[in-house]
Amino acid sequence: MKFKAELRNIRTFSKLVAALSALDKVVWVRLESKAVRFVVIPDRGSQVWALFSRDFFFDPDTFTLQSKNVDNAIDLEVTLASLQRALRSALNSTDAVLKLTKRDDVPVLSMTIHTMTNPRGLGAFGFGPISAPGGGGGGNARFRESTFGSTFDEGAGAAGSGGPGREESLELLAKSEREKVVLQDMPVRVMKAEAMKSIMEPVVPESDVNIELPPLMQLKAVSDRFTKLAAHTTSSGSGGLGLAPAGFSTAAGSGGNSAGGGGAGPKLEISANMYGMLRLRLMTDALSVETVWNDLENPVMNEDMLTMPLEEHPSTRYREAGPEKFATVRVDGRDWSRVLSVGRLDGARVIACVIDSTALVLHVYVSRPDDPDDFEDTNTITHVVRRRCVYDYLLGLETKEAGD
Repeated sequence: MKFKAELRNIRTFSKLVAALSALDKVVWVRLESKAVRFVVIPDRGSQVWALFSRDFFFDPDTFTLQSKNVDNAIDLEVTLASLQRALRSALNSTDAVLKLTKRDDVPVLSMTIHTMTNPRGLGAFGFGPISAPGGGGGGNARFRESTFGSTFDEGAGAAGSGGPGREESLELLAKSEREKVVLQDMPVRVMKAEAMKSIMEPVVPESDVNIELPPLMQLKAVSDRFTKLAAHTTSSGSGGLGLAPAGFSTAAGSGGNSAGGGGAGPKLEISANMYGMLRLRLMTDALSVETVWNDLENPVMNEDMLTMPLEEHPSTRYREAGPEKFATVRVDGRDWSRVLSVGRLDGARVIACVIDSTALVLHVYVSRPDDPDDFEDTNTITHVVRRRCVYDYLLGLETKEAGD
């Protein structure tokens, strides 16, 4: 098998990997001819499924993919820490190329990163003097290069701002720049078809309420404050989430809470209606606190994607019931915070689909950095939060066989 491509949108790629790192230590990467997919399935807690178009992260002119699989796909298991470290090294690169190869018979993803070092004598931000050849009369022409532009400073005896002195200084600066090549090797495991057969995308019912969320980092900040408040209430002995009120969801399933956490975290109640209202609530024996967002958008359903007529869809019934009709789910506060880490992706549009007392599905549409208004269905992150456990899906993994 063979894979090689020049990376694009490295900063967005790095932010995506950082969000996945909050959930587990490894990621399954599926490389296809037209798409790239990411799957994170920890031992317990939140799962992640991701789909991006091939051209979002890879230059189509340099993209090469060959596999023995019928669908020409390659499935790899990659350590998120090594992938994140490599992408951080490439943030300020002139170009970076990702290639599947072997080192001592061990398969690795090798990232070759090209950067330009600072000219000799310049600081970290490119400031500093470079002396030009003799200017006569004690003159001393100097050229200073910075990230904010270029300036040409003349000494007291230098004649004119142009001429050979400036050109020679520019030439010296160009010659003093050196290309730096960094090689980052990430050991990977090539996944076999048998291992991929067990990966199944969950099926959820039709949503009761669809609503566009406020910025995820804003929502995360409020959720984290509620979770800390609940923890403080428990530790101070003034009540506690260990004794949940009647009708309140308790432990997060038989598998416990998400990776990286201890016991079950505080439970947050998320409610929404079909009239642009979202409510986040914390309830304990000692306190009840909530935050409400109004005037949010309830997006129109795409009838072509529905399994039933729009008139019979649950969201239509909720709209007809009026603004007092809410769909509600309760989630683990710590897991919910990890799910919301995907909000670090810039310019993402988030649609929440609430299935009352069952699940919360977040569709995160990611736009291209060079065109923030162009949201593609193929660059989509979907979170599914079930009633008794938190799952985080990035839409689109197909359960096809893979391997070599």
